[in-house]
Amino acid sequence: MYENSTIEYKREYTPDLKKEILAFANSGGGIIYIGRDDEGNPYPLSDIDKTLTQITNSVRDGILPDITMFISYEISDSCIIITVSEGTHKPYFLPDKGLKPSGVYVRQGASSAPASFEQIREMIKLSDGDSFESTRSLLQELTFKAAAEEFSRSHLEFGESQMRTLGLIGSDGLYSNLGLLLSDQCSHTIKFAVFTGTKKGEFKTRKEIEGSLLRQMRSAFDFLDLSNNLAATFSGLDRIEQYDYPEETVREGILNAIIHRNYAFSGSIIVNLYDDRIEFISLGGLMPGLHLEDLFIGISQPRNEKLAKVFYRLKHIESYGTGLRRIMQHYEGFAVKPEITATPGAFMLTLPNMNYARPLRAPQKPKPQHQAVLDYLQDNPYITNGIVKELLSVKQTRAYTIIREMVNNGFIVKHGSGKDDNQYVLSE
Repeated sequence: MYENSTIEYKREYTPDLKKEILAFANSGGGIIYIGRDDEGNPYPLSDIDKTLTQITNSVRDGILPDITMFISYEISDSCIIITVSEGTHKPYFLPDKGLKPSGVYVRQGASSAPASFEQIREMIKLSDGDSFESTRSLLQELTFKAAAEEFSRSHLEFGESQMRTLGLIGSDGLYSNLGLLLSDQCSHTIKFAVFTGTKKGEFKTRKEIEGSLLRQMRSAFDFLDLSNNLAATFSGLDRIEQYDYPEETVREGILNAIIHRNYAFSGSIIVNLYDDRIEFISLGGLMPGLHLEDLFIGISQPRNEKLAKVFYRLKHIESYGTGLRRIMQHYEGFAVKPEITATPGAFMLTLPNMNYARPLRAPQKPKPQHQAVLDYLQDNPYITNGIVKELLSVKQTRAYTIIREMVNNGFIVKHGSGKDDNQYVLSE
């Protein structure tokens, strides 16, 4: 017999034997003969017991996930026969190299060769399923400084036990993609663009936030908080202060983009700030079976259920499906409402700037004196404080109060100035 896709000969044990074993496990299985030359001729081992111990220790300590259940050993004629079955939790890899071509091997003809990234991803998908957050991370050298700080803020423990319970570590002891997303090495980012005016054109500033999604969440909110201007308006003598965006709507916009985006794509979350609105754009449209109308009645199906559970445990979200309704409640008194745009590949939430959009005025029924002024303006181009005084037989202070009330209620507007008095006309 000659070496082929299922047979390998080795004169003696070498550390590289691990590559041959995991290559068979990642492919269709095979047999390795230790104690034969390249043509299959006997090459007796000097110390079979020592060699067998070296092999078993190397397999146990040098291959992940655990592959021992797919390997059997037999001793025959001063030769060790290793039978490797195809594994069920591929890809198997060298821990010191990780889930990349230098650490993952497959059988190609009579030799073992590094697997491509596409082959590695396909093996992971076949073994772990289509759930991105539950799939094994290609990067296993992860740290969790930001996540530990966030859990500490909520007075929650964050150790290996909690990481296993939450799904950051799988049953095989390897980090999942959820672990990658919450790690300091997370490669997904949030990009901000602040524009001058209401259209894409001149940039005021740009910013990109990276790292753990938990760090991105806080940094994104801090950045938007600095851009959330406080403006003052007057209703009569009353000063009314209002931020461009209610804090809760900004918070919900950030959380929605982070929790519901499709992380199988490498693009960034985009946040565009204009004078009149904020746009939160994330990859991944609505989940199959959902329609836009469903979101407004509180129906929600998280794309990343385990990620959502982490944010829920940290009390960053209260319950699923309520965020959008709370956002809409803040805009009940405004003519311009938040908008949702969904395509097969993207989702966009647009929040209007409350200090840019004009609030709706509740219809006011004119008082008798107000109605007299309105009747006068039906037949005359304007009215002044002096005319009101004479028309209603009131003192000058009362005439001024009536005009101020009618301006505040939107019945009349200041149009110009006469020789001795301001002129007011009917509102359009």
